[in-house]
Amino acid sequence: MAKIKHSVATRKRKKKLLKQAKGFWGDSSKQYQQARRVLMHALKYAYRDRRNKKREIRALWIARINAACREVGITYSVFMSGLKKSKINLDRKILADLAVRDSHAFKKLVDVVKK
Repeated sequence: MAKIKHSVATRKRKKKLLKQAKGFWGDSSKQYQQARRVLMHALKYAYRDRRNKKREIRALWIARINAACREVGITYSVFMSGLKKSKINLDRKILADLAVRDSHAFKKLVDVVKK
């Protein structure tokens, strides 16, 4: 039986990894072992930060809504509880967009909540 050589598969695997590490600093994009080490770290960060991004964006929406509420003379928590009691189902993304782009409509919402 002939000896099986893995050179083709190994080269393909290494080239694939080095292609992913393209743009890394120094030998981290050239040498396989260093590239593998750095790439694994980078992929962990990417996985973690895809989740953190959602938290940060939600916090930004809340900060924008809070700032717009305080300009009109109401707090964020009072505004949100008022929306729920008024059965107005707008999510924070839409409310933040209204606060930034259409302050007149946002003030009308605040007036509805104050009643």
